[in-house]
Amino acid sequence: MTKDTLPAKGRYGIYVPYALLLSDFIVLNAILLAVVFFNAPLPGDTLRMVLVVANAAYLPVASMSLPMRRARAVHMERLVVKSLQMVLIHALIFFSLVAFLGISTVPWEDYVEFYIAFLIGLPLSWIATRLAMKALRRHGRNYVNVIIIGHGDNAMRLAAELQQDPGYGYHIHGFFDTEWPSRFGQCRFLGTISDDLPRYLSRNRIDEIYYTIDGNDEHTMSTVVRLADDNMVAFYYVPQLTRSVARLFHLTHIGTIPVLAAHSNPLDNPVNRIVKRTFDVLFSSTFLIVSPIIFIPVAIAIKISSPGPIFFKQRRTGYLGNEFTCWKFRTMRVNADADKAQATADDPRKTRLGDFLRRSSIDELPQFINVLRGDMSVVGPRPHMVKHTADYSRLIDRYMVRHIVKPGITGWAQVLGYRGATSELWQMEGRVEKDVWYIENWSLLLDLKIIARTVTNAIHGEENAY
Repeated sequence: MTKDTLPAKGRYGIYVPYALLLSDFIVLNAILLAVVFFNAPLPGDTLRMVLVVANAAYLPVASMSLPMRRARAVHMERLVVKSLQMVLIHALIFFSLVAFLGISTVPWEDYVEFYIAFLIGLPLSWIATRLAMKALRRHGRNYVNVIIIGHGDNAMRLAAELQQDPGYGYHIHGFFDTEWPSRFGQCRFLGTISDDLPRYLSRNRIDEIYYTIDGNDEHTMSTVVRLADDNMVAFYYVPQLTRSVARLFHLTHIGTIPVLAAHSNPLDNPVNRIVKRTFDVLFSSTFLIVSPIIFIPVAIAIKISSPGPIFFKQRRTGYLGNEFTCWKFRTMRVNADADKAQATADDPRKTRLGDFLRRSSIDELPQFINVLRGDMSVVGPRPHMVKHTADYSRLIDRYMVRHIVKPGITGWAQVLGYRGATSELWQMEGRVEKDVWYIENWSLLLDLKIIARTVTNAIHGEENAY
């Protein structure tokens, strides 16, 4: 069960999704009335009929959007995509009803203006209500009381996810297990399942239990399920999936046997690949047309600052493990370790200008040439030196999964702070984990979000950019 499907509970939480759906109908009617008001007025009977049809067409759409409205933790780009889908489905149903009822007195321009406004207004409404709910939860409202069964790595990872953003509204009371652990760090261990869990559930308002112990312990699981049922608490089983296989799953069945199916890489879809490549070509072409404004002054400054070429070209690992020549502005004095050693914060090889180019990410701009040539994408996992690929592929699980898509100028790991030198193995493991998440959750809106955050980070400056 992924976070995106968790229900919104807590005090009065059952009513929240329906209140959000009501806001959709308010937006729908407000936009429709505004279009009619600013255009030629419609006869009263026609206006009432159009309003009734528009609202009737949204009823099935509203029921389809309810699971997304119940979700506490959902990425904004998914929210936007879902709302856009709702508008398109509404249009299909609406025009079918208009044709069936023979409503022909409304100018087609009104319909065009309405759907343009609705296409903009509904996603904005969803974003606004989502941000409002997150703000409410950060102030202690509409929260969910949670306990976690287990205290292993699976439990710790779950706790970290639930507490990643206070806007999700998860309040973790603590942990239970079959026996007291000898060491438990700083988390609150509340007791054992057999001795302490029944009493705790009877004395505290708990909304959700997350079971993270190995499912082979049938007796313990059945005990916790029974306690959850007796106390009217939602029960969720968290399967024992290690980081090496962590990905999005959906539940399916073979007969009566439940089966977890892994989602495929969205870029396996030819349409998605065409969309991403088209965006890369348009974006890189547009930038390269205006690039002389930046490239010429930077090139002159590099030649003045130190002897050597303007561009630094290095062999890196790209799509499907193939090597390619990656272009950058030269930021270091010419040295023999350029293809072996990563740059560090106080690297003596860097020039003063080079340090500025790295911190502002200007040194990466020539890679738009790589994007136009097809070696790279605007957004994707950052390409590593060939030597590092050979080293890390032996040490980190799923490291090579990064290469099933084209590398990017910027990426999800980079905007989350995983950039710069990786002196510790955990730093590269974190980068790989974020890269794999990006691959499995790709969308064009996610790419746009990453680009926007990259620009924002470049303006504000990044601590690890060196």
